[in-house]
Amino acid sequence: MIKTPRRAGNILFALLWLPLLSCVQTAEYSSEELDRLSVEGLEQILAATQSKPWRGKEFVPGIPGGVWYAGSTGEPKSFNLLVAERDVETSAIVNSMYDLFLDYDPVRREWKPRCAFPEIEVDEAAGTLRVIYTLRDNLYWSFYNSERKAPVTSDDVIFWYNEIEGDPAFHSSLYNSQFVEMEDGTEAHIDIEKIDDRRFAFLFPRIDANPLLSTNRNFGPKFIYERAKREGGIQGVLDLFSIASDPKEIPSMGPWFLTEYKPGLRLVFRRNSDYWEKDAAGQPLPHYGEKVVQILPDANTQFLVFKEGRLEGYSARPEDLDDLVRNQKEKGYTVFNAEGSLGAIFWSFNQNPQNSGKPWYDWFTRKEFRQAMSSILNRDRIISQVYRGLAEPKLDFFPSPNPYYNPDITLQYTYNPQRALELLASIGMRRDGAGIMRDSRGRAVEFDLAISSDVHTTSDTASIIMDEAAKIGVTINIRSTDFQKMVEQLSGTYDWSSIIIGLGSNFWPSQGINVWPSRGNLHLWYPEQKEPATNWEQRIDFLYNEGCHTIDPVKAREIWDEYQRVLLEECPVIYLVRPRSFFALQNRWDFTNFYYDNILSAETGYLFLRP
Repeated sequence: MIKTPRRAGNILFALLWLPLLSCVQTAEYSSEELDRLSVEGLEQILAATQSKPWRGKEFVPGIPGGVWYAGSTGEPKSFNLLVAERDVETSAIVNSMYDLFLDYDPVRREWKPRCAFPEIEVDEAAGTLRVIYTLRDNLYWSFYNSERKAPVTSDDVIFWYNEIEGDPAFHSSLYNSQFVEMEDGTEAHIDIEKIDDRRFAFLFPRIDANPLLSTNRNFGPKFIYERAKREGGIQGVLDLFSIASDPKEIPSMGPWFLTEYKPGLRLVFRRNSDYWEKDAAGQPLPHYGEKVVQILPDANTQFLVFKEGRLEGYSARPEDLDDLVRNQKEKGYTVFNAEGSLGAIFWSFNQNPQNSGKPWYDWFTRKEFRQAMSSILNRDRIISQVYRGLAEPKLDFFPSPNPYYNPDITLQYTYNPQRALELLASIGMRRDGAGIMRDSRGRAVEFDLAISSDVHTTSDTASIIMDEAAKIGVTINIRSTDFQKMVEQLSGTYDWSSIIIGLGSNFWPSQGINVWPSRGNLHLWYPEQKEPATNWEQRIDFLYNEGCHTIDPVKAREIWDEYQRVLLEECPVIYLVRPRSFFALQNRWDFTNFYYDNILSAETGYLFLRP
């Protein structure tokens, strides 16, 4: 099942969400033509694809065997769990060798144990709480093709929590999750204590509304990382398990061993026979015993390799979908569709005072300007021209599976160019005789929009935004850049103006402690504030903290309702659309255990080959 995004987990960029259909045309369409494109696109594509969302059905026992061939256009930077926090490709590889304490099932709305079983103890009189975890029996740090193994114990968890994640020198994205704000405004630490070799407890100084989300995490082996830190300090830890490492020296307590890495060619994984997970008949999971990740130069090559039958699954890009759907019978695969994604990419504006000498800083720090930009965002045009109707506007903040989603709380600054002009006029901006928008100091309103260079739908969307902005005299310059460079700009150099990027979807309101509170290291528009820079950010900090510690659902709903309203009013991020997505799977796999939807994406962990 899905491994839930953690409250203070890694940033989950959504630029890899791969929706739909044809490339954008920036020419104008009438409303009737846009409607026709939407209806035709939706009807034709959905009729030719299958819908199979997971609704809680149990997985059936499968047949062991087979190889899962996957593709990647990126290469890992390391095989180090700490480094994996900062790099998407590394994370996808490394996480195969680890296991979270828990999974969250957003369909059944329940937590399920993975490598540990939780128990919550609340002391209402003291206002404190303990989460006690018991590790599964017979968990091991195992080494491939070796008799070497070491028990996974509570010492591993405690060391990782205190000495790696809890050491500020490592800049772990989970560091902030170890602290809570008390009612008097002071900050207190969530301590961890050992009970015995298999049991440990997180000690909350204040009652938390969702302590399982707050404590769910990965961890590494103490016997390796402790020595590296003792002998080499911070750099010694970061240097562990480089891409030059012998895979046989990388331990696994997860479902896979990494057994081979040939740069530019492939990574090979083999199932870890010590891993605990089994199907209902006692057969080990995953059913296929080997996984080969082929490193391919680009998405075009990946698409061709899939059509040749040398990849098991493929997430369709817009430019691929017509071809993919048309040839599925001849080529022997099936295309599945999912409803609009729960999250969405968004447009955000840099408000970091490091850039205070630049004209756009003066504009971006005015909420009226951000609201005006939201008012020129023509989502209907984006949906019709970029996604051929296979998308929906994203006007809410929380997605529907979130327990505090409120359908009545939506963005009020939707497409209305006249309103955009009025909002800009309210802060002294007007068009001159040539139609150029100028601020109160006579400066032309012009700024950059950074986008990832390898995502066509983002490029097409940015072109529409640029065109709509030009209609009111605002000049936007699109700057395509490498995705990793964008990450560096957001988290280190802060030298960007506006950007289109994405975060994962919040199944819980308290997810994103490193994003939404002002002190967060991924508080995109101005990270790591010593004190809230604005009154509204101060209010968000308060509401977020209160919501995290309010048990009463009625009171909590009032808090989270206001939280959503403030963020949608201030527009620090402006969500775009929720595209449908499509996934093709080779017909050699039995589809009984396969599901595809906008919550779990493609569930491939229980697949088995047809007899």
